[in-house]
Amino acid sequence: MKQSYLETIRLVERLHRRFLDVIKTELDRLGIEDINNVQTLILFNINEEQLTVGELTARGYYLGSNVSYNVKKLVENGYLQQERSPHDRRMTRVRLSDKGLELTQKIDQLYQRNADDLAGGIVNEQQLVDINRSLVSIERYWSSYISYMR
Repeated sequence: MKQSYLETIRLVERLHRRFLDVIKTELDRLGIEDINNVQTLILFNINEEQLTVGELTARGYYLGSNVSYNVKKLVENGYLQQERSPHDRRMTRVRLSDKGLELTQKIDQLYQRNADDLAGGIVNEQQLVDINRSLVSIERYWSSYISYMR
């Protein structure tokens, strides 16, 4: 069990890095040079919502990245619009600009092509459902461990 557990951890880490490489390859193919793969992932996860930087950080999709720095760069490069909350001037909310929406649509098309390719015989939907169920169980275990088993 221990070896399988360690292999799962290594695979998850490698898959995340490879996934970021897929996004980078797509950005290169599209000729987009003013945004990186992690910033693109941040945009995609904001999508049509309005979020605070704290909410983005809490989602935890940005392994090893500085979310505040990336948000600043996304605003500077015109992918995000940032607004102060009218109720709490210390809090800012971000949402996608038209440029950000356009890029997330292109990334969504990439994800659809990837899903279609996978369905063409690499993996079926039930296998993905089973993998996801297992990964969620591990995530819950780790969350519980962090919260209660220290």
